[in-house]
Amino acid sequence: MEYNPRVIEKKWQDFWESSGAYEPQDDKTLPKKYILSMFPYPSGNIHMGHVRNYCISDAIARKFRKEGFNVLHPIGWDAFGMPAENAAIKHKTHPKQWTYSNIENMKSQLYSLGFSFSKTREVATCDSIYSKWEQMFFIAMWEKGLIYRKKGMLNWCPNDQTVLANEQVVEGKCWRCDTPVVQKEMYQYYVKITDYAQELLDDLESLEGKWPSQVLTMQRNWIGKSEGLSFAFDLENPLQCDESSISTLEVFTTRPDTIFGVSYCALAPEHPLVKALIKECRISKDSIDKITAMQNTSERERAQQEKIGIPLGLNVIHPLTHNKIPLWVANFVLMGYGSGAVMSVPAHDERDYEFAHKYHLPILPVIAPNEENDLPYYVGDGVLINSCEYNGLHNIEAKKQIIAYFEKSGKGKAVVNFKLRDWGISRQRYWGTPIPLIHCEKCGIVPESLEKLPVALPEDVEISGEGNPLDKHPYWKHCACPKCGKNATRETDTLDTFVESSWYFLRYTTPQNLRDTQALSAEDMRYWMDVDEYIGGIEHAILHLLYARFFTKVLRTLGYTESSEPFSHLLTQGMVTKDGAKMSKSKGNVVDPNAIIAQYGADTARLFILFAAPPVRELEWNDSAVEGSYRFIKRLCSKIEKAQKIQALPNIEIQSLSAKEKYARKKVYEALKKSNETFCHANGYAFNTLIAACMEALNALNEQDSTEVWSEGYFILLNILEPIIPHICWELSQEYFNLVNFNTIKIDENALKEDSIVMAITINGKRRGEIQVTPNADSKQVLELAKAEIAKWIADKHIIKEIVVPNKLVNFVVQ
Repeated sequence: MEYNPRVIEKKWQDFWESSGAYEPQDDKTLPKKYILSMFPYPSGNIHMGHVRNYCISDAIARKFRKEGFNVLHPIGWDAFGMPAENAAIKHKTHPKQWTYSNIENMKSQLYSLGFSFSKTREVATCDSIYSKWEQMFFIAMWEKGLIYRKKGMLNWCPNDQTVLANEQVVEGKCWRCDTPVVQKEMYQYYVKITDYAQELLDDLESLEGKWPSQVLTMQRNWIGKSEGLSFAFDLENPLQCDESSISTLEVFTTRPDTIFGVSYCALAPEHPLVKALIKECRISKDSIDKITAMQNTSERERAQQEKIGIPLGLNVIHPLTHNKIPLWVANFVLMGYGSGAVMSVPAHDERDYEFAHKYHLPILPVIAPNEENDLPYYVGDGVLINSCEYNGLHNIEAKKQIIAYFEKSGKGKAVVNFKLRDWGISRQRYWGTPIPLIHCEKCGIVPESLEKLPVALPEDVEISGEGNPLDKHPYWKHCACPKCGKNATRETDTLDTFVESSWYFLRYTTPQNLRDTQALSAEDMRYWMDVDEYIGGIEHAILHLLYARFFTKVLRTLGYTESSEPFSHLLTQGMVTKDGAKMSKSKGNVVDPNAIIAQYGADTARLFILFAAPPVRELEWNDSAVEGSYRFIKRLCSKIEKAQKIQALPNIEIQSLSAKEKYARKKVYEALKKSNETFCHANGYAFNTLIAACMEALNALNEQDSTEVWSEGYFILLNILEPIIPHICWELSQEYFNLVNFNTIKIDENALKEDSIVMAITINGKRRGEIQVTPNADSKQVLELAKAEIAKWIADKHIIKEIVVPNKLVNFVVQ
């Protein structure tokens, strides 16, 4: 049969769509599988990363459908976000028009690859109905106290009078006008993710062996639980500021065992004490300028800078030794973690040491190393020294006793801290879900009435990159207060797009006919959740996955879902590279999927993507390997003419088969066995080894001439390959087997049995020959055959030892 991918692929894509072949069924008595790849941002065109992601999920979905599972395999669009506004500025278009146009274009490209997505479950997060339910969730969380408003530091462009995302700050300057960016304090909305920190940490245990260990470690580190001591240093001289007084400095430490080694305290540039000193002009103008520069540097940039300190000329009093401890402002201290002040012990902390060494501050060791240490500081365990009455105690025991002393004396308390900070969800941009809150002079901040949701974006806006378009709109923000009816103002911030991607997988479970009246169908969610296999890039290992886990728990608290963890299994696929680098336009190494499809067909693209590397590894693009995939499919088409058209597997008399015919059957059934093993999370979905097994089977079939063996081989191979190269498998299977071969096929164990095996012969460890014997032949027979085979090598030799490893090896030790 001649291979014409253009004709074949269109034929079957039309058939699958018209027949609704890939829509989930309503019958909830069926076993289910929910297979999901992370949804894409509609940037305009698909890339090879998309192709790989969806090839993996599609192969898994197709396999489970053939096994009788009710499969939900949806697609959607993470459609809000800054790139649409940037495109609006660049192309003089509207973000909505640009986004929906891109969705249609990318949808067409994805379906050209034959992906078996459900079309009725599609979601676009910029749809007003999606915003309606998201705003309802927001209001429920606001009323439960899970969302609050406070001031936070943001990147601000003084020239454009606009807030900038971190990605829009390039080398400390605005991406549009090159104006130096400053940090501006503005009101923001935050979600209390910290209320769920312990649960988020604890529930990672249930994902052991189901998620990559690397991802679990990254999540644990991001949550960052630490136990320690919270206490206060007294200021040597209390600071009078307006009508109040600052007399103490609160700190938190995970190392109370090193408290006697404190030689300075470091404060964040935004610390209230620092602000008070600046306000009262208690420090020099030069110091104020340096501190202001620190404040105008984002936390991300500060983390990459060398350590910078500014002495404040103030001291605090050590609570145990009563020594004076100098105060410094340091760029490495963040206001968002703990109290924004740290006790610094340079003898036992790398960062503290580097700072102390740079500014010639004292370095006092208080733990004697119990192991070799070549560093100028020591972070391990040991016995306390220079620590008054705690000298001689092991530091672990000393930590307990010091905390106990502080609690008993009322000077401090044991606390648990998390590195995780509350999630800032407000953005000063247009293209996002409007925050459904209203500012009223009489009633304060109140949520919009539920019956008036969604709060929709106005479309008559000008996107210039200067200021917030919603704030500048002539009438959109003006409204009536839902409580008192007086004139009020809408919130002009929009939601972080991570909010949309934190519940889309739940929305997919709700059928189209229920979406206008229900955010989430409890009955359908109960059936479909949790996601059985979630597939996406490792770059989403922290934020997206953490927020999705958190949002699921919040919606459970609010009564919308029974799930606590959304994703039962996680597969993080490797990226696609070319010439050793990630594909990017700037490097000129991008491969256009559309060009590959046009030249070779979708099945070739799918076969190459799944054959080139295991899913979790990087995939290096290889043009000749693409050609090889195309040749394999052409060969698959041409060789089927040696098979017969049948409606069931033929009954083959094994005894009458030749050695080559038996070998061909063995390779076919080995491939079938490999298929059953491959489609399993624990085995990593190693499609590359499965495809290799199918290629070996086709080669073995080609070495024999039995029509029955050819027919059986194709009956099975097309079943195995259907999840990988579906178009050609459906075409050939319909022509030769009326598609009945897509039913479950049992392995013929007799076909896998060996008539004979090859055993290697070694003399003093060196291979000298081999023999062919029946499986499990007795040692006496094996030794006789082996000696006959290597007679010339053992002539005139004395055999000291004879070793037979059954079915594998014969070894002679001779002199």
